[in-house]
Amino acid sequence: MKGLLDITVKNLEKLVTKDSWLENLVAKNSLVGDSIFFNVEQFPWAKELEANSGIIRQELKQVLERVDDLPNFQDISKRQSRIANDNRWKTYFFYAFGFKATKNCDRCPETTKLLEKIPGMKVAFFSILAPGKHIPRHRGKHKGVIRYHLGLIVPQPKENCRIQVEDQVRYWEEGKSLIFDDTFYHEVWNDTDGYRVVLFLDIVRPLKFPLSLVNWLGNKLITASPVIQEAKASHNAWEEKFEKN
Repeated sequence: MKGLLDITVKNLEKLVTKDSWLENLVAKNSLVGDSIFFNVEQFPWAKELEANSGIIRQELKQVLERVDDLPNFQDISKRQSRIANDNRWKTYFFYAFGFKATKNCDRCPETTKLLEKIPGMKVAFFSILAPGKHIPRHRGKHKGVIRYHLGLIVPQPKENCRIQVEDQVRYWEEGKSLIFDDTFYHEVWNDTDGYRVVLFLDIVRPLKFPLSLVNWLGNKLITASPVIQEAKASHNAWEEKFEKN
């Protein structure tokens, strides 16, 4: 079964290469359009996150007290090693395609309550970039989800802490949403002396039927895939070590 799922996921990845017929089909059937960036008004739940950003930030501060003990992105997901190969991109996961990091959620109960209200939420974690971190140009492989960032801690000057998606540059703002399609090539810099932290989400893209059903099936395959199971095991191993310290 593991081998079959692995093959299936690899085949799906081949189908969603840049400008593939499947990506183009998703774009044409997207209920929110095919933009690089999206407006917050297109995702009503984002307003509640913005309104409660102060509460989320308070829980984040407790997490950051042990920032050095948090896992690097590549420690959880080995597939991220090309863009995360040092100790300057820390993560604090809540959810990942069906996996719930229960103890992490328990430490941040108000954040968890807000996350559980979001329709189609597939991935949720605090994304923590240390001073000087650069994430090289890359793109996501799944156009069936949309990337969301809520600015929580944004160091100044803003020009030195930025994201570029294709040829467009944006800056995070504390308490504000940044929503984009991560299948467009993007790159991130934190050239400041402080930590940059966002609440990082992947949300199911609203699609017309029957492509919405195809997308649902694809997400189910990802949930059961060896990639997610390996990440779950990595998180559990980190959690056990974290609890002992």
